[in-house]
Amino acid sequence: MTIERYESVDYHTGGEPFRIVTSLPVTIEGPDVPTKRVFAMNSPDVERIRRILCHEPRGHADMYGGFVVEPDDEGAHFGVLFWHKDGFSTACGHGTIALGVWAIESGLVAADPSGVTDVVIDVPSGRVTARVHTDSGPGGSGGSVTVTGADFLNVPSYVLATDVPVQTSRGELTVDVSYGGAIYAQLDAASVGLQVTPEHVGDIIAIGREIKWLLDESEHARHPSDPRLSGIYGTIVYEDLSTGGEVVQRNATIFADGELDRSPCGSGTCARLATLTARGLLPQGVLGHRSIVGSRFTGTVIDRTQVAGREAVVPMVSGTAYRTGEHVFLVDPRDDLVPGFVLR
Repeated sequence: MTIERYESVDYHTGGEPFRIVTSLPVTIEGPDVPTKRVFAMNSPDVERIRRILCHEPRGHADMYGGFVVEPDDEGAHFGVLFWHKDGFSTACGHGTIALGVWAIESGLVAADPSGVTDVVIDVPSGRVTARVHTDSGPGGSGGSVTVTGADFLNVPSYVLATDVPVQTSRGELTVDVSYGGAIYAQLDAASVGLQVTPEHVGDIIAIGREIKWLLDESEHARHPSDPRLSGIYGTIVYEDLSTGGEVVQRNATIFADGELDRSPCGSGTCARLATLTARGLLPQGVLGHRSIVGSRFTGTVIDRTQVAGREAVVPMVSGTAYRTGEHVFLVDPRDDLVPGFVLR
């Protein structure tokens, strides 16, 4: 009897889990990470492993993780295929932050003596950077350095459509659609009488899920140059908490099919930076972004550029990640619940 064995290192970024898997018993083929993602999506073997590690009883409906793969070229330290309960995503900011912290704490990437180390990662939406901040001295899980925070430097982000009408079960609503490595619809919680608080979770998930599927195959969800990046990845339901000159918002991002991001959402923060900048609502270029569980990211516009004739921002999202465990998962061939299940 052969017992399958899978190892992972788990982190959380702002409360959102990220399961890091560096070794697989199958080869993920492709000359670059976007192609590897397509291969993984169409490989029964890779898909089975994703379900084993993500679904119950080893995971849950809101689990998130990634397979570490070879980078596109020597310009990056490694590549990653992000996954959730329904498949493989194009981008993941909270996962990029977790991977950067893991790379330093594990010794995969040596911490720069300056206290700032760029961990370069190839993801399906492009090449991104986790800029990891460290203090010298004992106390870190890596032994000689302590990670104090990390910045996610993302691909340029831009607005695809504004004031898009959507006919929902709550009547006609208006959303903006922006790209931040993945495509997000964005809804003001006040427009549906909600607040981004735990007691409204059920209603937030329901309306976020509905808007995602209503817009997913629409013209507003088309990526301008790469159809592999098309489709609404998630709906950001946001609430404005700004006071004075500081722009502060709280959001709940509903992605996949009803999955709720516990963090303020990294790539979603980038989409919000693009939207707020385009609307002239971010004069200082800084967004204090909060999550439904109270965790915090700071989103910053560090540059401006153009993509496919569109005005775009170059975003940075600052936060940190913490290790939550190291796991050895076993699969008994007699187990009739393999590869697993979810109840949502």
